[in-house]
Amino acid sequence: MAASEELYTKSARVWIPDAEEVWKSAELTKDYKSGDVSLQLMLEDGKNIEHKLDPKTRNLPYLRNPDILVGENDLTALSYLHEPAVLHNLKVRFIDSKLIYTYCGIVLVAINPYETLPIYGTDIINAYSGQNMGDMDPHIFAVAEEAYKQMARDERNQSIIVSGESGAGKTVSAKYAMRYFATVSGSASEANVEEKVLASNPIMEAIGNAKTTRNDNSSRFGKYIEIGFDNRYRIIGANMRTYLLEKSRVVFQADEERNYHIFYQLCASAHLPEFKALKLSSANDFLYTRQGRSPVIDGVDDTKELCTTRNAFSLLGINESYQMGLFQVLAAILHLGNVEIKDRDADSSVIPPNNRHLMAFCELVGVTYQDMSQWLCHRKLKTATETYIKPLPRLQATNARDALSKHIYAKLFNWIVEHVNKALVTNVKQHSFIGVLDIYGFETFEINSFEQFCINYANEKLQQQFNMHVFKLEQEEYMKEQIPWTLIDFYDNQPCINLIEAKMGVLDLLDEECRMPKGSDDSWAQKLYNTHLKTCSLFEKPRMSNRAFIIQHFADKVEYQCEGFLEKNKDTVNEEQINVMKASKFDLLVELFQDEEKATSPTGHVQGTGGRTRLSIKPDKSRDTSSKEHKKTVGCQFRNSLQMLMDTLNATTPHYVRCIKPNDFKLAFSFDPKRAVQQLRACGVLETIRISAAGFPSRWTYQEFFSRYRVLMKQKDVLADKKLTCKNVLEKLVQDQDKYQFGKTKIFFRAGQVAYLEKLRADKLRAACIRIQKTIRCWLARKKYLRKRSAAITIQRFTRGYQARCLAKFLRRTQAATIIQKYQRMYVERKRYKQKQAAALAMQTILRAYMARQKYQALLREHKAVIIQKHVRGWLARCWYKRCLEAIVYLQCCIRRMRAKRELKKLKIEARSVEHFKKLNKGMENKIMQLQRKIDEQSKENRLVNERLVSLESSYTVESERMRGELSRLRGVEEDAKNKANQVSSLLEELERLKKELSATQQEKKTIEDWAQSYRDEMEKMVAELKDQNGLLKKEKDDLNRLIQEQSQQMTEKMTRAIAEETQQLETDLNEERSRYQNLLSEHLRLEEKYDDLKEEMALSSNVSKPGHRRTDSTHSSNESEYTYNSEYAELEDGTRGREDVTRGIDTSLTLKLQKRVTELEQDKQLLRNELENREEQLQRASAMARGAELEYESLKRQELESENKKLKHNLEEMRKSLLGNAATGAGAPGSPAYKVLLEQLSASCEELEVRKEEVLILRSQLVSQKEAMHHKETMTEPSVYKDDVSKLKDDEVKQAYVGLKDTNRSAAPDLRKLNEDGELWLVNQGLKETIRLLEHQLQTQRRTYDNEVESLRSELQNVKEENNRQQQLLAQNLQLPPEARIEASLQHEITRLTNENLELMADDPTASREARVVILRRMVDLMEQLEKQDRTIRKLKKQLKVYSKRIGEMGAGQTEGQTSPGQMVDEPIHPVNIPRREKDFQGMLEYKKEDEMKLVKNLILELKPRGVAVNLIPGLPAYILFMCLRHADYVNDDQKVRTLLTSTINSIKKILKKRGDDFETVSFWLANTCRFLHCLKQYSGDEQFMKHNTSRQNEHCLSNFDLAEYRQVISDLAIQIYQQLIKCMENILQPMIVSGMLEHETIQGVSGVKPTGLRKRTSSIADEGTYTLDSILRQLSAFHSTMCQHGTDPELIKQVVKQQFYIIGAVTLNNLLLRKDMCSWSKGMQIRYNVSQLEEWLRDKGLMTCGAKETLEPLIQAAQLLQVKKKTDEDAEAICSMCHALTTAQIVKVLNLYTPVNEFEERVSVAFIRTIQTRLRDRCESPQLLMDTKMIYPVTFPFNPSCLALETIQIPSSLNLGFLTRV
Repeated sequence: MAASEELYTKSARVWIPDAEEVWKSAELTKDYKSGDVSLQLMLEDGKNIEHKLDPKTRNLPYLRNPDILVGENDLTALSYLHEPAVLHNLKVRFIDSKLIYTYCGIVLVAINPYETLPIYGTDIINAYSGQNMGDMDPHIFAVAEEAYKQMARDERNQSIIVSGESGAGKTVSAKYAMRYFATVSGSASEANVEEKVLASNPIMEAIGNAKTTRNDNSSRFGKYIEIGFDNRYRIIGANMRTYLLEKSRVVFQADEERNYHIFYQLCASAHLPEFKALKLSSANDFLYTRQGRSPVIDGVDDTKELCTTRNAFSLLGINESYQMGLFQVLAAILHLGNVEIKDRDADSSVIPPNNRHLMAFCELVGVTYQDMSQWLCHRKLKTATETYIKPLPRLQATNARDALSKHIYAKLFNWIVEHVNKALVTNVKQHSFIGVLDIYGFETFEINSFEQFCINYANEKLQQQFNMHVFKLEQEEYMKEQIPWTLIDFYDNQPCINLIEAKMGVLDLLDEECRMPKGSDDSWAQKLYNTHLKTCSLFEKPRMSNRAFIIQHFADKVEYQCEGFLEKNKDTVNEEQINVMKASKFDLLVELFQDEEKATSPTGHVQGTGGRTRLSIKPDKSRDTSSKEHKKTVGCQFRNSLQMLMDTLNATTPHYVRCIKPNDFKLAFSFDPKRAVQQLRACGVLETIRISAAGFPSRWTYQEFFSRYRVLMKQKDVLADKKLTCKNVLEKLVQDQDKYQFGKTKIFFRAGQVAYLEKLRADKLRAACIRIQKTIRCWLARKKYLRKRSAAITIQRFTRGYQARCLAKFLRRTQAATIIQKYQRMYVERKRYKQKQAAALAMQTILRAYMARQKYQALLREHKAVIIQKHVRGWLARCWYKRCLEAIVYLQCCIRRMRAKRELKKLKIEARSVEHFKKLNKGMENKIMQLQRKIDEQSKENRLVNERLVSLESSYTVESERMRGELSRLRGVEEDAKNKANQVSSLLEELERLKKELSATQQEKKTIEDWAQSYRDEMEKMVAELKDQNGLLKKEKDDLNRLIQEQSQQMTEKMTRAIAEETQQLETDLNEERSRYQNLLSEHLRLEEKYDDLKEEMALSSNVSKPGHRRTDSTHSSNESEYTYNSEYAELEDGTRGREDVTRGIDTSLTLKLQKRVTELEQDKQLLRNELENREEQLQRASAMARGAELEYESLKRQELESENKKLKHNLEEMRKSLLGNAATGAGAPGSPAYKVLLEQLSASCEELEVRKEEVLILRSQLVSQKEAMHHKETMTEPSVYKDDVSKLKDDEVKQAYVGLKDTNRSAAPDLRKLNEDGELWLVNQGLKETIRLLEHQLQTQRRTYDNEVESLRSELQNVKEENNRQQQLLAQNLQLPPEARIEASLQHEITRLTNENLELMADDPTASREARVVILRRMVDLMEQLEKQDRTIRKLKKQLKVYSKRIGEMGAGQTEGQTSPGQMVDEPIHPVNIPRREKDFQGMLEYKKEDEMKLVKNLILELKPRGVAVNLIPGLPAYILFMCLRHADYVNDDQKVRTLLTSTINSIKKILKKRGDDFETVSFWLANTCRFLHCLKQYSGDEQFMKHNTSRQNEHCLSNFDLAEYRQVISDLAIQIYQQLIKCMENILQPMIVSGMLEHETIQGVSGVKPTGLRKRTSSIADEGTYTLDSILRQLSAFHSTMCQHGTDPELIKQVVKQQFYIIGAVTLNNLLLRKDMCSWSKGMQIRYNVSQLEEWLRDKGLMTCGAKETLEPLIQAAQLLQVKKKTDEDAEAICSMCHALTTAQIVKVLNLYTPVNEFEERVSVAFIRTIQTRLRDRCESPQLLMDTKMIYPVTFPFNPSCLALETIQIPSSLNLGFLTRV
């Protein structure tokens, strides 16, 4: 039975055989019952059928896997393992998901897509490098990585076996595997071995690949490439072995096929000057290249391919002269094929004189025309007594000519392979290798000959090795898991191999027939029938043929035609033609044929010297023993080379790649099930499946099983032990215990059991869903009911509310009285209780203290007694042990001595016996006699064989002549048939043409009628349209007015958008320039490091090579090495002289290349500097002009406001005068209407005047702030947006823009002056509104400020409370210390507290931290000075104490009464210390001697520990010290001292980074100090732009003598290099955490289910102890951030670092998501979004939301959203296209293709939906790259950050050992 009968129920899906699709899916419409003879099925198209069961076997059809398991990465993960399941899974992955790779256990199945896919780039290689094989999606790179990893881990050689049909993609797969090794490993030397290995591919493709009907680039030979690695697993070389070159293709090609590519490349390049001498032309002009009638391959340029081939030759060391020699031989082969041989008579032929092609051949190969024409038409026959020349018929002569062409090409092929191997060999010792076998797959055609026989023989051997390896791995898995298992029956093809290669096998009989004088294909066939037909079941004879035989191979039966077997096996060439070739004047040709008499070539082909000479009856005694090797047939040599290959493979760990050809028409992503099944059966994939299915194919770890099927367990079944839980649940779910087995770490299931469990799980989830729906519907109904009920209750509530309020008032009063009574009584009772409690506590304290002391004394006595007992007992035990040990050793010695004496006695007796030697000699005599008899028998057999050879040779000659005549007659008949066929085709074409003319006439008639009808309709429409247009004209008029307004608004928006785009473009260009410049810096650094490494190697080699060299002092040599670094900014002459001494032993060419590269980099760097300076000057000019325009505009506005102010004053005066004038009359009396109006106008004018004053003040303040902002912008390293806009304009454009701006500003003023009084009132109104707006803004600002201050005061109050508690604890601890320790502890605590406050300020508010830092540092300095003073005081007191003690000892005892005691004397010296003493006024400089410079650099840079400095000292202290030393050198005007100090500093920092570049703390420390040193150089440079933030004291400390602008650029470059090193260090730390923490770990437990994984296990998502989680990433990010803050790194620089960190996290996560099908699910999208939110929360906590880090995660966020959104309708497609703007089209399509449902309730993405997405995204302009560049580093900038710390306040701690520095 195919599966358990219970599973064949209604709705179960099965597979039934089908003639077209091989297997077709159907669904049961009725339950199957035991005994039924048929099944009722419904096909997918809705058709109902009845499927009859086989009455004999009663086997049920195969069950279909659940949809959730379809499309898995590994075929062994399928629950039902059988042929239709495998075929369907491959088809779904290939057609629907566009995935060409699939695992099948240990085999990688690769389906040729016939389309170029973007999955082989360097980014993909980097993504697969270092990954486990099951963690990523199947890929050829995963197999290559597994082989590389196992080679390094197991110290065992590896092999990758690539096989498949022609056109299946074997060569491409092997090429990509080699590219992977070359990219990942690199080479061990500067010889670029990996490039040479890859360069061998185009050469071998040119001379060994050709176009066939199945493949445009088919390999016509097999090859095995061994890629060698050294002990560090870097490529050191390679070696290539080739097998069975198809030589017949040189002289014959079938239709639609080509010869080898190299011939067409030469013909396509014949027009080149260097190829004129080859006398070549088009490929259609040569017989050997035109027979296939397809000389061109679509999309291939043969001229360019030849250039690639020539470059590869050059790279492999084959110079131009040899290349031209090779091309010369190839051109000669083409000319030889065009040599026409004509009949002279029936038995002879002749070449016409002066044949131009033969002349060209002779000229190219350097032989005489007469000899070549003679031996092309004649041959020499040798007999026992004489030699004579025999003419050849035309057909035989033509065959001889073709044989010579094939032979020359084979020799040339072998020569190229040999020289390629020489170029790939190095002198480095090979530690291990990885072999890549690109060999032909199983082949069966309509006519199968000798080549197919050898190919299938090789595949039989490989299949046997494959079966044994698969069986072995299966056995090892069961043994490791301790699973009881029975022997699995698998197909053993050893009988088939014995049939071919055993004694009297097919090959043995073929070689025997070849040795016969008249051996023929027919006689050989008869021998095969007689030998094997009745004895071997795998050998059969066709019914209708006596010249063929059938062999049952492992894949299929193959019928071989015997014709041509003998000739191809012998591979004969005319000996005289070979002699002519050897006599050539062309050196290369002579080199090709010089080993003609020696062993055969590596290809396994025999290049004989002529067929008849090898069949001589009398052997030629002049030949040496090597001629026997020469007589080996092709089959014999192929068998030997194949055996060598198998020995090599058996000594390695194999990895299998099976290439499948999906269709025969080379259609992209088209799948033919018939062809696929044939190849799956032939390549062993189904055999792997069968072996797996015979045991326990489905394997789950206990944790994975528990996570997946937790829903099937009850709460009481879940135990702490997951293994026991799984056992208990399985026993309940699956009754048959044979269906599963429990291993040590896994559960093993029989085929079909996982599908059964999935069915149970789906049923359980479905029931849960129904329950959820029921509950929700109940909730909705209840909600409706509750709404109605709530309405009724509301009415009642308001009614009862009044009554309740009355009752509440009464109860409140009653409760208040009760509370008063309660508190009064409580106070009285509590007071009484407190008194009693205090008394009880006092008594308890005294009693407990007494008991504790008693207990302590008892414990102490007991402890001391135990110690005494322990030591005594230990001493007794040791004594007893020593006595026993001595007794035992003595007893052993006695027994061994007794046994040795007995053995010696036996040996002496045996040595004296003579019988022993007689037995030995007797056996040797018998063997010699047997060997003598065997030699006599074999000599008799040889004589009989020679006689049979003579008879067979004569019969073969007669038969061959008869066959040639028959062949010529058949060719004539064939020509007549072709002519008749051409006539028929021409008549049919004429008839077709007449039919087309008739149909065209009818079509024209119909067209005219249609035109008339359409004309009438158009006229009617035109009348109606004219009426409509009259109505539309009015609408258009209204629309035009609206459009004018919209256009004006659009123009404004467009201008704004254009300015923003221009600004963004300028920023992008600037970032690109920075990035390019920083990349050049990194390249320069790499070259410097390589140069330093070479110097060290040469220094070491020179030391080793001098035997008399004297060792120098270690300290001296280390100091020399520390300061021998030369920089490009140091003195060039000294550096040049130093390099000359070091590089004497280096390769001259390599040194010149390095020097040239360094020069080019310096030139590029200088050009970039100049360009940057020019851009900065343009920006400054443009900003100055723009600033002038703005100031002019503001001044005009101010003048305008002043004029308005004067006008208002004037109106006020006039109004007063009019009031005074009208006062005399009664009209202006108080209370009159006129008086009120005037008063109102007066008050309005006063208010307006006040408003105008406020506006003037506001404008002036704005002008001042704008001036300061402009100055601040000039100091920043990044130009503003406005500067970017202006810098992009030309000078003329800037002038025009400036004039236009002035005109615009001036044109606004007259409009204001032209306003009447109403307009002025409007202006006043606008001013009032603006004032109100400003006041509201100020009020809001003050409110926010107040809230912030209140919040800060609260936090400060809390901090003060905490600090108070800490101080009290510290005070209590200090009181218990002695006075000296108390002072030191308090000072240390104060320093620690100040440091913590500094760090908190820096983290909270970087701007405010600088001000607070000054205060804190001053307090720290004061504390340090106090500490030093107290240290000095203590030392003085100790000295005085010693003096006084000495005096007291000298004085008598009687005198001591009148003297002062030493304790009193100690107090006297304290008084001078407390006297205030004025400190020296320091200038903030440090002086050192010239000879102390090396010590300064060593103590301050090379030997400084960052951890101690960061915690205990001022951030950036080394930078401050170095700058203070530099200031003193500038102060004394010592240019040499300045130069050497800066050079030593730069080189020392480079050295410490080179030594400890992988330590994040070190790199971060020196990045912070380098930036601080750079800021100091700017701050104290004297430039105004850097001085405006300085204090007056700091301005006095500016450098006075030297301009260090150039050195600032050098240090800036150094900072860039350190930053890049910091990013690499962080990336190395974060890289292992990202995938595990962001993708694999389930942060939200239980959301994602685990699916079956197959043989290639994935990394578990369950967090173990060593598994990284999201918390690990967040902790590491926090550690990075805190470390940089402790080191005082600039806040802006920290933001850039964090942005780079988040980019790395997002890029690595997205890349792995795009390469892992198991990660593309809805639940995983939820996990990713949660993880991203946690990262955003971390940014928010650190105050880094504005650094741009969140934006770098946008592609990952959109990918997670894409996994979660709905993916069905066109609206969904539109939403996806608008949502995923940060993802490329390739990435979106990849995610949709990889989307995999984890549960049955999810649906797959349809192919139609993916095509809709592709159609909508077709117009996107973006990179086609699939993966993000994880190596990309954002360009870094270092904004100027001045320090508020005064240099004169800096104290140097003694821990730095810088006592030789003097403060100045």
